[in-house]
Amino acid sequence: MPYPEGFLKNRSEYVPGKYAVITTEGRVFNVIPGIEGCALSIVASPKLGANFVQMVGTVSTEGKTTMPYGKAEDVEAFLFVMSGQGSLKVTVGGKSETLSAGGYIYAPPGKGVSFASTGDAPVEILLYKQRFIPHPDPAVQVPWTVTGSIRDMDESLYDSMENVFVRDLLPVDQAFDMNFHTLAFLPGGCHPFVETHVQEHGMYIYQGEGLYLLDEKWLPVQSGDFIWIAPFCKQACYGIGRERMEYIYSKDCHRDEPI
Repeated sequence: MPYPEGFLKNRSEYVPGKYAVITTEGRVFNVIPGIEGCALSIVASPKLGANFVQMVGTVSTEGKTTMPYGKAEDVEAFLFVMSGQGSLKVTVGGKSETLSAGGYIYAPPGKGVSFASTGDAPVEILLYKQRFIPHPDPAVQVPWTVTGSIRDMDESLYDSMENVFVRDLLPVDQAFDMNFHTLAFLPGGCHPFVETHVQEHGMYIYQGEGLYLLDEKWLPVQSGDFIWIAPFCKQACYGIGRERMEYIYSKDCHRDEPI
């Protein structure tokens, strides 16, 4: 790494119990057992306050898992290929798919996800895991493997606004205790109101720029930033800049709260 130009700087901000913005300037690469040939940074974990683990980074042309990631009886996993000219062979429960930029796969609890570069070019990925909360009704089906690509999906208007768009990546079904969505804002687009809700979010901006309200503070955010939002933290976003702003985010859902 070369000497810095000017003073050291970092836009990251962390308010325990409320939110975190983790920018690219301060990230380090983490050694992850069972993953080789990858430069990955853990951006969220229970140490942050999150109820999940999320990492982002690059899979080289020789990158691969040597054991399924997130394979535990009560753990579910998710992989999203954010960008790059290459592709990955991904395997869940013995079934394999080839994913390129925009592709994703969900691994149900106990399955884990394996991947290996096809060797054509590096790709940038998001890798995620969390503990699965079973549905209280045993008659409800357990979740199943889901795979697809946002490039093959139609977007829907978000709350009937013509400059904000959403995609549901997983089925809206009570079998699932979480979902991933993409949300996109054309310049000037925004949330219809300031949200305060029980769900927590982990979001990764992969295109554009915005202004994000987190608790009582408006913060500039841009492509490459990760944002963690705790339950009930006030949040809202404006898309700014010259291009559309787009991010992928996780959300817990379809479960009651313990007492």
